[in-house]
Amino acid sequence: MSDAPVHDASHRDASHRDASDRDAPHRDASDRDASPRDAGDHPPAPRTVLDARDVSRALTRISHEILERNKGSDDLVLLGLHTRGVPLARRLGERIAAVEGTPLAVGELDVTMYRDDLRSQPTRASRKTSLPPGGIDGLVVVLVDDVLFSGRTIRAALDALADLGRPAAVRLAVLVDRGHRELPIRADHVGKNLPSARTERVSVRLTEIDGVDEVTIA
Repeated sequence: MSDAPVHDASHRDASHRDASDRDAPHRDASDRDASPRDAGDHPPAPRTVLDARDVSRALTRISHEILERNKGSDDLVLLGLHTRGVPLARRLGERIAAVEGTPLAVGELDVTMYRDDLRSQPTRASRKTSLPPGGIDGLVVVLVDDVLFSGRTIRAALDALADLGRPAAVRLAVLVDRGHRELPIRADHVGKNLPSARTERVSVRLTEIDGVDEVTIA
């Protein structure tokens, strides 16, 4: 009589172990899926922060801000920085011209030879610089770029402008400001302030170059 309870308990323990063994592979699979090593093998997909409509609205707002700041389009010229700053400048110019009823001077600025990383990346290809007839002396120049990050590209643009003329004022319009400035440079007109980590990648795609309008971060 005294052996029966021990036999029953062992049977129950064995059954419990069998159930645990059956459950164990499922827990192991979950643990593998959640492991940092495997998670690193599959980086998260880029997250869209601006779609085509957002980009359009941002550019419309920036164009009105530029007009208000300048009190019209007189003595105003937009210079797009290669690469994606060029189509952005053209779009802003079209919006401003539609409001003012007169064409706006839009040019292109290449800053390749003014960059401070030429020693480490000496193979950069130069692009075209195109200024409006009559140059930029005495005009209000609005530099246009896609992303403002460290500020070093804009510093190069200011150096390039100094060799091209003496504008009355220089302002900056960007579609995205992601922070992490390394120089004391601030944009006057911003489509979107985007908090980001230095390790994250902010990508701007435009229809004229990429076939789609969007801004993503990954």
